[in-house]
Amino acid sequence: MAALFCGAALFPGLFFSFRRILRNTWTDWSDADVTAVSERLLSAVHASLATAAGVTVVSSCRDVMTDSFVLFGAPYMLFDIYAMYLNHRHTQEGSQTPSRRSLHAFRAFLLRDWMLVLHHLVLVFIFLPITLFFRRGLGDFFIGCLFLTELSTPFISVGKILIQLHLDDTKLYRINGLVALLTFFTCRILLFPFMYWMYGRHASVPLHRVAFHLPLHCNLGNLLLLAPQVYWFGLLLRKAQRLYRRTRKSD
Repeated sequence: MAALFCGAALFPGLFFSFRRILRNTWTDWSDADVTAVSERLLSAVHASLATAAGVTVVSSCRDVMTDSFVLFGAPYMLFDIYAMYLNHRHTQEGSQTPSRRSLHAFRAFLLRDWMLVLHHLVLVFIFLPITLFFRRGLGDFFIGCLFLTELSTPFISVGKILIQLHLDDTKLYRINGLVALLTFFTCRILLFPFMYWMYGRHASVPLHRVAFHLPLHCNLGNLLLLAPQVYWFGLLLRKAQRLYRRTRKSD
């Protein structure tokens, strides 16, 4: 439980600290700019911690992982919803009263980012209880693999920050985008057949038979996690394609 309170204190504390530092450093930035970069920095910090935990577990392949990081990272998921909403609200323009403007921004935020919000809520209210209470101490390796899905997040966050700094025409931005694309595909798409393959090795089951060997709820859970990753990867591919076409035109 101490890890839960530490996470609840750390992530909001980091977010508001980032806002204060950025506001004092870049005085010409708007509240929207400061909030957007703060939220992305927070996301990168959480992803780095999750990736480090995942690497530790997967590389050891023993009962090394405890439940503490799961509890530690849970407050981030809930707070990140608020941070994303705050970022969205600051970017909205209108002549409504503050209360009506906030309500309109909240509705628009849910409509625009409903999949990301749903993803965060599912992780907290469905997969967190499963991880803590229902897996009976089994599957530490696979929980570690799921932590590795965060490897691409720092690069995605850096890409958005570079756009915020008007550096999206630089070589650094293109290299970072390529790394983000490769890590996303490897750790959020290929990771799932890799986990099935590893389970097949453990249970002496061919890869094409693993899905039939697992309980239905395991397959459904993996599908629920994989589906938004495929959708987001498609968005990244389209963005990369636009960047490639823009680069060719400029050359």
